[in-house]
Amino acid sequence: MTLDDALAALEARSDAGRAAGAAAYHKAARRYLGVPNPVLNDLTKSWRQALSLPERLALAEALWQTDIHEARIAAAKLLTQARLRPDDAVWALICTWVPDFDAWAIADHACMAGQRRLSADPSRLDQVETWTASDHLWTRRAALVITLPWAKLRHPKPAQEAERHRVLGWAAGYVDDPAWFIQKSVAWWLRDLSKHAPELTRAFLAQHGARMKPFARREAGKYLSS
Repeated sequence: MTLDDALAALEARSDAGRAAGAAAYHKAARRYLGVPNPVLNDLTKSWRQALSLPERLALAEALWQTDIHEARIAAAKLLTQARLRPDDAVWALICTWVPDFDAWAIADHACMAGQRRLSADPSRLDQVETWTASDHLWTRRAALVITLPWAKLRHPKPAQEAERHRVLGWAAGYVDDPAWFIQKSVAWWLRDLSKHAPELTRAFLAQHGARMKPFARREAGKYLSS
C-alpha cells in the first residue's frame, strides 16, 4: 500500500457536495474530499490488517503530509489501536503532528490515537504537560483532549487518581484563558469526569467555576444533579 494507492482509494469515494460542506464547516484552509467517516473507518481497518507497523507508520506520515482533511484523519486512524508494541515510534509521530493542529476534527482523531499510547505509558504525561505552556492554542487544547481517558475512569487506582488530579491542575490553569476552544476543552474534561467522580467535579467548579465562561460552566455541570 503506497501513498498513491491510499489517495486513489480516498479519491474514489469522494463526494464534491459533501466536500464543500465540510470545507465550510471546518473552515481550515485545506483540501476536502467529502469521504464519510464510516468509509474512512472501513478503509483504514483494511490497511491496518494488511500492513506491518513500520509500513503503517510510513503511510500515516505520508498521508499527514498531504494536508488533505480525510488523509490526515486516515493517518490518525491507522495508528488508533489499543495494543501496540513497540509503540515509541507511534507516540513520537503523533507528537510531531500536534503543532500542525488547526481544526478540531483532525486534532481529535489524532488525540484519540494518542490516548491509547498515553494510557499504555502514563510516564508520557510529563511530555504532555509541556504542551500546557505552549503559545499554540491547539497544542494547549490537546493536553486535555489526549488525557480524557483519566476523566472516564470508573475505579481509578491510586496512581491513576494522582494522574487525574495532575490533569485537573492543568485544567485549573486554563480557566482564565478566554479562547473558546480552551474553555470547551475544560468543560469537556469536567463533563466526562462528572459521570464517575461528581464530587470531584463539584469541588473543581466551586473553586474555579466562577472564572470559567458561562457556557463552559454549564457544559461542565451538564450531568451533575442539582
